[in-house]
Amino acid sequence: MKSFKIAAACLPLILLAACAQGPVHQDETVFYPPLPQTPRVQFLTGFTTEDEFAGRSNRFRDFLLGGDTDESKSLARPFSIAHRPGEIIIADKTYHTIVFVDLEAREFNALSEVAGRMMLDPVSVFITPNGELLVADSQRNQVFVFNERNEYVGEYGDGTTFRPLDAVVYGDRVYVADLNASEVEVLDRATGEVIDVISSIGSADGQLNKPTHLALDAAGNLFVTDSFNLRLQMFDPQGEFVKVIGWNVRGPGGLARPKGLDVDRDGHLYIADVAFQVIQIFSVETRDALLYFGKAGQGPGGNHMPSDVHIDYDNVKYFQEFAHPQFEIEYLIYVGNLLGDKRLNVYGFGRWTGDSEDSAPAPPGAGDGESVDPSSTAPGTG
Repeated sequence: MKSFKIAAACLPLILLAACAQGPVHQDETVFYPPLPQTPRVQFLTGFTTEDEFAGRSNRFRDFLLGGDTDESKSLARPFSIAHRPGEIIIADKTYHTIVFVDLEAREFNALSEVAGRMMLDPVSVFITPNGELLVADSQRNQVFVFNERNEYVGEYGDGTTFRPLDAVVYGDRVYVADLNASEVEVLDRATGEVIDVISSIGSADGQLNKPTHLALDAAGNLFVTDSFNLRLQMFDPQGEFVKVIGWNVRGPGGLARPKGLDVDRDGHLYIADVAFQVIQIFSVETRDALLYFGKAGQGPGGNHMPSDVHIDYDNVKYFQEFAHPQFEIEYLIYVGNLLGDKRLNVYGFGRWTGDSEDSAPAPPGAGDGESVDPSSTAPGTG
């Protein structure tokens, strides 16, 4: 009996120690391209559950305390990613909820209701410059708006206006990717009225076939994933066609099933490809494919059906501990995976500060980004 009391008294200390740990560090340093080339991207970490993110063991806690994993504390199918300072925001299609990853507290929180109604299929999240959150629900056929405290303040669409797959804001305009109509509706941000329509269904330049994801650059140019045409298209702030980026070919710039996309401050476009299971970086100016990173499969940096890519300049400090001592992170890149052991991968884009002859461990089979041929990682996806 005495030994039992001692063990019981130690139990809270064991749990406290487990809670105090940070995210689990990877055993391998994975660069793209790998040394001795000059690295530009490092895989930092990946996680699926709150316990995993906080450095706790689900298996250990379940053994000690019993009970099933809380769905609100894990990711299943992260379809869209956004962020605020100190927070990553994820739309999860399986749990029909918005997951908030609190980077300071190292915990998950969830939002699944809108004014007393349950979300049915939240497929996109977007943060406006003033901190508002837009959530597109493809089953309710509406775009919900929440303030910076995640309180519901309004909505766009009456349930018949569009079937939204994504929604973004620039100035006084709201852009909505309408899957059914294969067009992008432009709404007046104040009134919700449709004031313009970008594109029509088709395969010619400027036409769309099942647009799924949207992104904006600092100048207000709109980038659209033209999913059935296997390409990206760029439109200027007036909605006029500018250029096509990416093609249905094998090799550099080839796309098989493009999904999420984002644009960095230097005019580089990042595209997640579900089939090739990597992220490609393009120059918006020249349309050249510059680099790809990630790899198909398990292990550090492995992707399994990547659905979205999102760039974050605000939260580098929370992942700095994962960076190689000679790699200086400029911004973070989040990649959401619909399957696999890590549903959210975190990469750092930056610069190598060591000498060219310096070396660090790199796993065999990591994409080197030199040939920029992601199709070689996905057989049968031509």
